[in-house]
Amino acid sequence: MAQFNLPKNSQVTEGKTWPAPNGAKNLQKFRIYRWNPDDGKNPRIDTYHVDRDDCGPMVLDALLWIKNKVDPSLVFRRSCREGICGSCAMNIEGQNGLACTMGIDECKSPDNALPFLSRKDKDGAVRIYPLPHMPVLKDLVPDLTNFYAQHAAIEPWLQTETPAPEKEWKQTPEDRARLDGLYECILCACCTTSCPSYWWNGDKFLGPAALLQAYRWLIDSRDENTGERLDGLHDPFRLYRCHTIMNCANTCPKNLNPAKAIAEIKKMMVEREV
Repeated sequence: MAQFNLPKNSQVTEGKTWPAPNGAKNLQKFRIYRWNPDDGKNPRIDTYHVDRDDCGPMVLDALLWIKNKVDPSLVFRRSCREGICGSCAMNIEGQNGLACTMGIDECKSPDNALPFLSRKDKDGAVRIYPLPHMPVLKDLVPDLTNFYAQHAAIEPWLQTETPAPEKEWKQTPEDRARLDGLYECILCACCTTSCPSYWWNGDKFLGPAALLQAYRWLIDSRDENTGERLDGLHDPFRLYRCHTIMNCANTCPKNLNPAKAIAEIKKMMVEREV
């Protein structure tokens, strides 16, 4: 029988239960992952009670309410609050998403309940964890260094050999429309961190987000470096670790389909060999 030894301080423990606000009648329980690399302790799950009558409707509103009124030590990323920047990506009720666009009531829906929770755990609490697979810097903040390096590796900028025009590179409406469903990616990492192939091969497989961005430049009619771009992706791991599991498309908060983009890149690889 295989034996797995977990690293020191890796097991999650029960954390602190913070008191509910006095006089609040409409409470929502939150169970939030906490970890501080500086105190040498195990990760823990803290429990908070949010006054819904004093809080906005989104998960990010609840996190800000907790940080401002209960526990200022809680750490998470956020910026635009409009689903544009991707900063507040995290795992909410077992699914990656943006805290600023995920409603608290959506989390409480029976359709979103985690199927593997025991009856004791199905207590109506909203459970929040950092994005999976990535190293954690602190609390809900993952280390995205490798993710951004892989994005940079596909050289996500226009590459041309033709001398630059005096004003701009022109594109037909039809060619521009081909980029729809690709350029909208906000690099939140929800798709990449939901991909099992990336979990096991994250050091070699570029992942859904980077490959979607690669396809965006491969089909840009203004780009003149298609062959070199395909050469850079022609590798047993960089591209072909994708097994079309479709987690990426299911979790994307912008409703994009990285799996389709990856399939189109594979198709381009075959067509240039024929």
